[in-house]
Amino acid sequence: MSSRPRRSLVAATALALVAGLSAAGASASTAPTASADRGTQWNAAWAASPQRPSIGFKPNWSEAGFDNHTVRQVVRVTQGGDRARIRLSNAYGPSPLRIEGATVARTEGTKGAAVQKGTLRRLTFGGKHSVTVPAGGQLSSDAAALGLDRFDSVTVTLRLARTTGPATFHAQSFATSYRATGDHLTDTGGGAFGESTESWYYLSGVDVRGERPAKRDGVVLFGDSITDGFGSSADRNHRWSDALAERLAEAGEPRPVVNSGIGGNMVLNDSAWFGDKSSTRFARDVTDLPNAGTVVVLEGVNDIGFSESDKPLYKPAPVVTAKELVNGHRKLIRAAHAKGLKVVGATLVPLGGSDHYGKHAAAVSDAFNTWVRTSGEYDGYVDFDKALADPKDPERIRPAYDSGDHLHPNDAGYRAMARAVDLNAL
Repeated sequence: MSSRPRRSLVAATALALVAGLSAAGASASTAPTASADRGTQWNAAWAASPQRPSIGFKPNWSEAGFDNHTVRQVVRVTQGGDRARIRLSNAYGPSPLRIEGATVARTEGTKGAAVQKGTLRRLTFGGKHSVTVPAGGQLSSDAAALGLDRFDSVTVTLRLARTTGPATFHAQSFATSYRATGDHLTDTGGGAFGESTESWYYLSGVDVRGERPAKRDGVVLFGDSITDGFGSSADRNHRWSDALAERLAEAGEPRPVVNSGIGGNMVLNDSAWFGDKSSTRFARDVTDLPNAGTVVVLEGVNDIGFSESDKPLYKPAPVVTAKELVNGHRKLIRAAHAKGLKVVGATLVPLGGSDHYGKHAAAVSDAFNTWVRTSGEYDGYVDFDKALADPKDPERIRPAYDSGDHLHPNDAGYRAMARAVDLNAL
C-alpha cells in the first residue's frame, strides 16, 4: 500500500470502512482455465465500446448520421492472423442500418485515409457484399483473406449510401476517422476523404484468425476515460492498452489486448453521454469478446467525482459511498468468473487538484483502494494509485505523468501504468 502522509484522518476512515466491506464480502472464486482444442480460432484483436449518439465535447457526426457517405476508419490490431473480419454495432440506432459495402486493408503510412495497394479486400456478410444491421443489433462479417501481423494498422471502410439517422459510435477514439461524399469504397488513395473527426462509427471490433492458444489469452481492459486513453496523443496509439500490448510483446509473452473503455463511464449509473453502467455493458464489451481470458477493471472515479465537480457533466450526480462502489465491483467479479475469466482489479488513480477531487471523493477513493489491495476478492490487482502518485504529494499525479487536468495521465503516465502490471497476474 502506498503511504499517505497527508491523509492521516482520511486513511483512518478508509481502514475502518474497508474492514466492514471485507467482512461483508464473499471470498473470491478461482476462474477456471478453458481447455484448448487443436486448430484455429478467432481472437479479438481490436475493440471499441459502442455509445449512444451525442455531441459530447468535440464535433462529431453521430447525431446527424450519414447520407451518401463513405467512412474510413483506422485502427491498430494487437494480434496477427491469416484472416480478418470486422464487427459492426447498431446498438443505439433508431432504425435498421444498411451497409452497401465494406472493405478492409492495411493502412498506408502512419496517418491519413490512404491504404496499401494490393491489400484492399471486399468484405462479405453471409456471402453478400451488402447487409442490414437491425436496430439494436450487431453482426460480424465473413472472413477476409488478409493476413495481418501484430501491431499492423488496419483501415476499415463503410459505404453508407442511404440516410442512416443517428449513428452508434465510440465518442473518443484519439484516432482520426475520415469521410467522403459518394462511393469511394475501393479507393486506395485518400484524396476524396476531406472531412475528419476523432470518433469511430458502427465499428466495434476487428478479429483475426490464428492458431488456437493453449488457453484463452486475450486481455480486455475495462473502464472509463483513463482506459479509453484521454490525454494521450492522437494517432499515436499511446493509450495504456497499447503500452501493455507492447510490453507483453517485448517480454516475449505476446497476447491480444483490447480496450473497452468509455470516457465518463460509471460503475453504478447510466449516462446518455457516457454509456451504460458497467454491469449492463460488461457482457457485450468483455465476456462475449472472442478468446477473452482476463479482464482488468479500472472504474469508479466518475462515480465518486461527478458529485464533486461543478461542471455540468452528469447532474444531479448521486453521492456514492465506498460500500456501494465495492458492491458494484463485486457484480463485475461474479460476471467474469461466471464466464471463466480471470479478473484483475485496479486501484483508482490520485485525484488531487482535479475537478473530481473533494473530501468525500478522497475518503471513498482511499476506502475503495484499500479494499482492492486487501480483500482478496479480485484474482489479482494492479496499484495505479501508487504507480502514478507524486512522491512529494501522494494526493496528486506525478507532474511528469499528468496530462494537465490532474486526473488523466499523459503518454508517459500511460506507459507507467503498463509497467505497473505484474504480467504473471494476467
